[in-house]
Amino acid sequence: MSNFLALCGSLRRASLNAMLLRAVQRLAPAQVKIEIYPSLGELPLFNTDMEPSNPPYVVRLRDQIIQADGLIIASPEYAHGVSGVIKNALDWMVGNESFVNKPVMLLNASPRATIAQQALRETLITMSAHVIDAAYVAVPILGSKLDEEGIVDHPVMSQALLNGLNEFISAIIATGQ
Repeated sequence: MSNFLALCGSLRRASLNAMLLRAVQRLAPAQVKIEIYPSLGELPLFNTDMEPSNPPYVVRLRDQIIQADGLIIASPEYAHGVSGVIKNALDWMVGNESFVNKPVMLLNASPRATIAQQALRETLITMSAHVIDAAYVAVPILGSKLDEEGIVDHPVMSQALLNGLNEFISAIIATGQ
């Protein structure tokens, strides 16, 4: 059984990235459990003065990342940048070992949003994460009017997500993680 933790870089109730993560969760094979982290918005703004006090939400996120076999991250691009939500979460993890050699799969709900994806990838690599490039999936949800069910039922999108997930699982098995 593989256990993956999914992080969404958007707090919007109708987030396309959250919808994409839920679709992947539904498409995952039975031997794969994907838990979507529910509360990145509850993390305090990153402040190194607060690190020694180990804020509870930070400890919870760190522990779940460490326990996961891999991470799946979907995050929007805002003005050519990484969302503040995902950047804040990553900033809290820089000072610990949670991302070292951690396999990461990146999802993109808007294939035209490439600059933030590259910046996110660079940040993760700097944190010593193992970004699985073969597992990267970009699907054109933005403007498609598809909901979660529509993504799961869409033959091209669902197959792309399954292919990416299978590449992710294969890469983790190949590296023995």
